[in-house]
Amino acid sequence: MKMSNLFVQTLRDFPSDAEVMSHKLLVRAGYIRKLTNGIYNYLPLMQRVLTKVEKITREEMDKAGAQELLMPFVQPEELWRQSGRWEVYGKELMRLKDRHDRSMCLGPTHEEVITSVAREGIKSYKQLPVNLYQIQSKFRDEIRPRFGLLRGREFIMKDAYSFDADEKGLEISYQKMADAYKKIFERCGLETKMVQSDSGAIGGNVSHEFMVICDNENNAGENDVFYCEHCDYAANSNHAISNLPEAKTDGGYDKAEIIDTPDTATIEDLCKFLNIPPTIILKSLLYIADKKPVLALIRADKEVEETKLMNAVGANEIRIATSPEIEELMTEKGFDSVKGFIGPNGMEGIKIVADKTILDLKNFVVGINQKDKHMVGANFGTDVKLPEIIEDIRLVEAGEFCPQCGMPLKVQRGIEVGNIFQLGTKYSSKMNAVFTDADGVEKPFIMGCYGIGITRTAAAAVERHHDEYGIKWPKSIAPYLVTVVPVNTLDETQMKIANEIYEKLLSAGVEVVIDDRDERAGVKFKDADLIGFPFRITVGKTITEGFVEFKERSTGEMIKLTPDEAVAKIIDEAKNI
Repeated sequence: MKMSNLFVQTLRDFPSDAEVMSHKLLVRAGYIRKLTNGIYNYLPLMQRVLTKVEKITREEMDKAGAQELLMPFVQPEELWRQSGRWEVYGKELMRLKDRHDRSMCLGPTHEEVITSVAREGIKSYKQLPVNLYQIQSKFRDEIRPRFGLLRGREFIMKDAYSFDADEKGLEISYQKMADAYKKIFERCGLETKMVQSDSGAIGGNVSHEFMVICDNENNAGENDVFYCEHCDYAANSNHAISNLPEAKTDGGYDKAEIIDTPDTATIEDLCKFLNIPPTIILKSLLYIADKKPVLALIRADKEVEETKLMNAVGANEIRIATSPEIEELMTEKGFDSVKGFIGPNGMEGIKIVADKTILDLKNFVVGINQKDKHMVGANFGTDVKLPEIIEDIRLVEAGEFCPQCGMPLKVQRGIEVGNIFQLGTKYSSKMNAVFTDADGVEKPFIMGCYGIGITRTAAAAVERHHDEYGIKWPKSIAPYLVTVVPVNTLDETQMKIANEIYEKLLSAGVEVVIDDRDERAGVKFKDADLIGFPFRITVGKTITEGFVEFKERSTGEMIKLTPDEAVAKIIDEAKNI
């Protein structure tokens, strides 16, 4: 490809609305352009990258025994009603109607459709196991799309679905996909951690995410990943558990009594006023889960992990209550109280969920739903009723101890590029997707679900591989492997050698760009670094000595080679991708 013909426009400055480096660089280097909020045009350079990510994904999925198909982007309401997700999926599901007033949706995922495919096409255990996958555009109407391709509304995804006769078969299918995912991301130049995670709206009891760990400045990590360097434990913050260090959990008060605690609306203020550690305070937090109030109880030195709380109450959406909502509830219950003084007593009719940390509390301090007052020396059973729901709803912190080996946990931000779920019979049972087993008995399929964000993987590669000058694409997914740059297009010798190198590489099947533009050398070099070609062959003044300059983008190393040596080196690099 000649640079003069390549459809690309690099920008001098970063876009004003971009927050993370992948978004900034992909726009500035001419890979993507925003169409509307959360929706992007993939320009020719980006399309080449995505095609390569898709190719790697297809090859590894095929090797793992999966079969590719393509399902409709638009899905009918009735399938989603059969699974029970039409009402509960939330506003991210883009609903629409056709000319016959039939309700449809744009597919954010394809569990319902693939289950209907299996229901119609698989009748006997002899046809199992089966794994079907597609690479397809998806649409989720994110309330706040951000980070460019990392959290857009429209995106490209590979989603696969396995069908097995029993749990043992599912475990085998699940492991095959886990192994395939590791190979896919390695080939894309990404080091990932497979971490335990929450299943969310997809469902299932076992799920893992593949996270690209971010350790560079200005990264786009979305989630905290807790991991142990001494064993294989790793989990997303919404699923992580830990063992806590010893702490004072007995307040030591002689008796339970109500005392004045003026101006102590925060845990910090209360600790200072009573001269106590937060470990002997029972913190009460009011949440709104599916429009209903929920009270969460936890040791005051710890924080609630909202996804865990949402799962504990079986809700689809959850948020912390506002001060006016708290005051309104207090008034309904007959209390004169505000935020910072609420407690569990007198909250009949409201679902109360306690974290396991409360079980160690004795003679503790707790709000009593009266402004500027607290109870000290309280105990469960006598002064405070022990809640019926006691679950792990705690947000893990770095330095707490690994649940597997007991060593301190570390935390880093991560970008999710893939996920795998053991769905079980969540969809097959509800949608009557059954097969006949060896005894002639109808049974629902045991299902698994496996997703890879194609566009997210490309963006994550930019997050992990860039510098102040631009993108440093891994060779396997770069749009072109090498650019040939004649310094002076008016110099006949430079242009002759540059074209010869270009033609030899083309003949060898190498993806190459020659920068034939009538631009200053500095402009060409900056564009080459910004776009992120893994290699650059510069034909300049040294050609009179028989040498060209060979630069490797990932290391910045530059060496002098003869034109033939440069060609041979690039061909070898291409063979090793």
